[in-house]
Amino acid sequence: MAKKTAKPRAPKSKPDPNRPVPAPRLAYKPRDPKGYRPNIGLIACGGITGSHLTAYRKAGYKIVAMCDLIEQRMVRRRDEFYPKAELYRDYHDLLARQDIEVVDIATHPADRVPILEDALLAGKHVLSQKPFVLDLDFGRKLVRLADRKGLKLAVNQNGRWSPHFSYIRQAIAAGRIGEVLAAHLSVHWSHNWVKGTSFDKVKHCILYDFAIHWFDILHCFLGERKARAVYASSAFSPAQTARPYMLGQAAIEYDGAQASLTFDADVHFGGQDRTYVAGTKGTIVALASEGKGPRVSLYTARGKACPALEGRWFCDGFHGTMGELLCAIEQDREPYNSARHNLDSLAMCFAAVASAETGKPVRPGEVKGLRKEWM
Repeated sequence: MAKKTAKPRAPKSKPDPNRPVPAPRLAYKPRDPKGYRPNIGLIACGGITGSHLTAYRKAGYKIVAMCDLIEQRMVRRRDEFYPKAELYRDYHDLLARQDIEVVDIATHPADRVPILEDALLAGKHVLSQKPFVLDLDFGRKLVRLADRKGLKLAVNQNGRWSPHFSYIRQAIAAGRIGEVLAAHLSVHWSHNWVKGTSFDKVKHCILYDFAIHWFDILHCFLGERKARAVYASSAFSPAQTARPYMLGQAAIEYDGAQASLTFDADVHFGGQDRTYVAGTKGTIVALASEGKGPRVSLYTARGKACPALEGRWFCDGFHGTMGELLCAIEQDREPYNSARHNLDSLAMCFAAVASAETGKPVRPGEVKGLRKEWM
């Protein structure tokens, strides 16, 4: 019998990273607890709390009390968002209420120092504004206190639930791009709005108060890996009107990965926000420009996926932070935005400021806090 001739195999098609493919469905939106709806107290009613309360009201969270030293501010917040909320000038009176289980503490970092400890001692679960603390050792003390009291202590790192950042971190966690080997994030915009505000007095407003969002999301992207060293610099822009440095950048070293953050905060035309994360199996890019929300592209061997994301950083991010805290209380687990986890982000941020001041690379954790002359 004649041997059958084997049919030639069709050549394998090469991967096309630009071929359109369906985007994976990932749980990037804020989550709410199933049935837990505690009474919440808000301590401090400054500008940013408008975003807090907008998110809480939309989510159906119960704000029953507000506190601020300036009566006009809390009256305005109450009348706009929660007309039945009780008002207090002294935060101790708010903390004394047994019916309040959770407090959102939205003061500036220095003012928060005694309030955070008093809130935990009063038996309240806490959502702290960012940057969490001015001293890493004090932050660890608060984490230990919360553990002893059986309480949840979370940080309002709302960028974690900005739709594009949240989708990227979920994609990384799901293994969509393999192991992260590079992350490069840059923001080019104007931050001169701080002129005349309290932030105008913060020397490293960009690398510290603003960049903590980016150090924090970088920490989320890199997972369990911790940064080995941070080298950073800052400078004044020739035309800036605000007092702090408006230019800042940082290079971050990891085992098997590298990262960079760039902040150009005196850009008035052609603004851009770019996130680039490369892994062993794929790459994710998010790009926002001229006021248009970030568009995410996921490149893998399958092709290019472009998810149609819903929501915005303001106010979905604030919904996400409080929602995660409430879910963690309901499920009796550590919040994803726990103070314990955020301390590693803050250690990178402190290292960046110290590096910008000394001109030398700094290992995260080596600098416990920021000197007064650096603030």
